[in-house]
Amino acid sequence: MMTQRENPFDDIPGTTLFDAEHSRKGYHLNMFCMSLMKPENRAAFKADEPTYLDRWPMTPQQRDAVLKRDWNRMLELGGNIYYTSKLGATDGLSFQALAAKMSGMTQEAYVEMMRSGGRGIEGNRSKSEWRDG
Repeated sequence: MMTQRENPFDDIPGTTLFDAEHSRKGYHLNMFCMSLMKPENRAAFKADEPTYLDRWPMTPQQRDAVLKRDWNRMLELGGNIYYTSKLGATDGLSFQALAAKMSGMTQEAYVEMMRSGGRGIEGNRSKSEWRDG
């Protein structure tokens, strides 16, 4: 039986490492997202999202994250940003708009933050600095 190993990136807030373990966990979620590259699949999905998702043996949590468009949760559950962005595109979202949603910001605020040098490092270096500091 596989055991989950400690990930050195787990201590960095907002960081999800997409490694082989994560890839296995999100395989069906990511294949669903990739299916949206075909116009006929996008149309079928938009016509009846729950029924279309029945084609993919995702976990209930993955399915729920897709239906709620909980972008960060999809990544936590094995989604790859480049695959989940296909779902965003299906919803008419640019990659920038998607990044803003994942950051909990408006697109305008996200653009301004990035133009100003990005997110500050305070509170974003490690979770242990919150516990230990």
